[in-house]
Amino acid sequence: MRTLIAGIGALGGTIATRAVSAGVPVWLATKAHDALKSAPFLSSLLSPGGTLLCIQNGGVSQILSARLGGSVVLGGVSNLGATMVEPGIYEQRNAGHLLIGELASGLSDRAANVARTLSPAIETRVTANMRGAVWAKLLLNCSVTTLGAIAARTMREYIASSTGKEVFRRTYGEALSVALASGTRPERMIVEPIPGEDYGAWIEQVIAGYGDAKPSMLQDFEKGRRTEIDFINGYVAQVGEEIGVPVPMNAAVTELVHRIEQGQLQPAPSRLDELSLRLSS
Repeated sequence: MRTLIAGIGALGGTIATRAVSAGVPVWLATKAHDALKSAPFLSSLLSPGGTLLCIQNGGVSQILSARLGGSVVLGGVSNLGATMVEPGIYEQRNAGHLLIGELASGLSDRAANVARTLSPAIETRVTANMRGAVWAKLLLNCSVTTLGAIAARTMREYIASSTGKEVFRRTYGEALSVALASGTRPERMIVEPIPGEDYGAWIEQVIAGYGDAKPSMLQDFEKGRRTEIDFINGYVAQVGEEIGVPVPMNAAVTELVHRIEQGQLQPAPSRLDELSLRLSS
């Protein structure tokens, strides 16, 4: 099996580096800024029976599966803590692993073969509930990552305020409602994705697992790069509108991130206050 890695940012570069070190034959393509535009070209490079494994954040894998077909696209989720220090230099900050599976659910020889091929480079596991795993990470991307980027704070820092707690609760709650209404049961990753009766204890678990990481979207802001917001909170807002689930907070968050991208605003803790006031008026 031959492997082409398109998108050698923090995650792609880390996997590529480990693969080369492990003797896995890989080819690199330049960084893919727009997965939806590049995917049809990448699929044309596949050998008969070849697979496009999408590990990008948000709803990208589900969008591509709908466009290119489930027989081409295989879903993937990463919990690797990786950073691109500079072009060609990558730092992996946790043990981490890749989770691979069919977006239509169930186990397959294809997923097992891809996992086995990549396993010399990175720990790889197969799940029968790939869609649930995608949504589980999407829930955290919408709240932990995006809100931290907007506030220019880690989750532990921004959720210390009453406003931070409320904006997190509404953002996460909307996204979870969309997932459940679409027929998906989010799969447990580090933390159970559906809060139990003791919400405070659940929040503490989320903080323990993710609360001290610098949001990757904040790094995009700092470097003037486009973010993945349209595939994260924007995707939740889109699906919510399509299936009739109210998503005002995720829609407002998406709009705010676009304004920061365009240089109209700067990330700051006060942005969360603005979101709260806007949706309470």
